[in-house]
Amino acid sequence: MTGPLPAAILNRWAREQARLKGGVVREDTEEWQKEPSFAGLERVGGVDLSYIKGDESRACASLVVLSYPGLEVLYEDCRMVTVSAPYVAGFLAFREVPFLVEAVQRLQQEEPRLKPQVLLVDGNGLLHHRGFGVACHLGVLTDLPCVGVAKNLLQVDGLARDELHREQIRSLQREGDMFPLTGTSGSVLGMALRSCNSSKPLYISVGHRVCLETAVRLVQSCCRYRIPEPIRQADIRSREYIRKQMCSPVKVPSYGPERAPCPRLGEVTGDLICFRHP
Repeated sequence: MTGPLPAAILNRWAREQARLKGGVVREDTEEWQKEPSFAGLERVGGVDLSYIKGDESRACASLVVLSYPGLEVLYEDCRMVTVSAPYVAGFLAFREVPFLVEAVQRLQQEEPRLKPQVLLVDGNGLLHHRGFGVACHLGVLTDLPCVGVAKNLLQVDGLARDELHREQIRSLQREGDMFPLTGTSGSVLGMALRSCNSSKPLYISVGHRVCLETAVRLVQSCCRYRIPEPIRQADIRSREYIRKQMCSPVKVPSYGPERAPCPRLGEVTGDLICFRHP
């Protein structure tokens, strides 16, 4: 679809977000989350969509599962997809989440023993215009604990990339330093964290079935570099898959703005690459 989306579609998307938002759980729900060392956590997932340069309609949707705490890749699933819904600020989930839900469904059907116990999502959770970002959306639809990890600050509820914010970033001197992202409403929407070897913070927010403190600790424990390893590996592998596919056209599934956000497994066909690592 070209041009701005009709108001009717945007209104329907907003209503769907409001409906699903009622299912978000902002607290820890798993036993491993209560342990200081996350004892019992064995598998952490990461998801990402990488777009073909110069073509915002073709992308590779990637899901990886890493061991924990070793952070070795156990499983990866990369699929070329056609993204029909345009990018609209605040509605990224309707553009990307259907493909990520399908990836989780495939994993649950084909390799249930490798099902991740938590997903790290390249995007925001409660730190969102309507308090329901892509990490919340994916979490509610898959019923998996999810954490939003963004590379840039989403300016909502009075949060701004202003001099005060830049001064707060400069105060992050050591790995693990952080400060809360408190909106003008008084709500703490997330946390800015200095991870590994970078002066640029990550912006972490609750997605589903995890509290903010646990989300921050988990992300920090998954960082070998600035970006936590599950998301980093999903990004690396999706980009490599695109590179390999550029010379050979593939059939790709497509979702438009009118398509339901959660098709059942098997409704869409396309080329799939799926690796299981011993």
